[in-house]
Amino acid sequence: MKKDKYGFRFREWDIYKDSLRFRKSLKPVLLSFPSEERFLLFDQLKRALTSVTLNISEGCNKLSDKETSIYINRAQCSIDEIVGCLDSALLDEYINEKTHDLKLTEAASLAKRLNAFAIHLRKNIKK
Repeated sequence: MKKDKYGFRFREWDIYKDSLRFRKSLKPVLLSFPSEERFLLFDQLKRALTSVTLNISEGCNKLSDKETSIYINRAQCSIDEIVGCLDSALLDEYINEKTHDLKLTEAASLAKRLNAFAIHLRKNIKK
């Protein structure tokens, strides 16, 4: 694993890199929404996607695993919000079943990995 030359260790984490890739993979989906959704579902989905990466990065330098796990949980909650947005987009026929299934599969993979990270952090918390 290549060290981040700027000293931001979260940039070395696969979960962070994958969250950025997931965010980027949803950009074409966002751009396919109708213009009347620009300040509604479009913005909500975009904020939730950004929230995943920001919570991972923000939680990185907390003083304890317990504090870090709070931010990882927030990232997990943002994944749930993304799924809700994708379900709404399908219901409103902004995306088709194939796109919905593909993006839910990507979201589920990221959610499982965040959950594994959260479990790892909680194991390190002193009781």
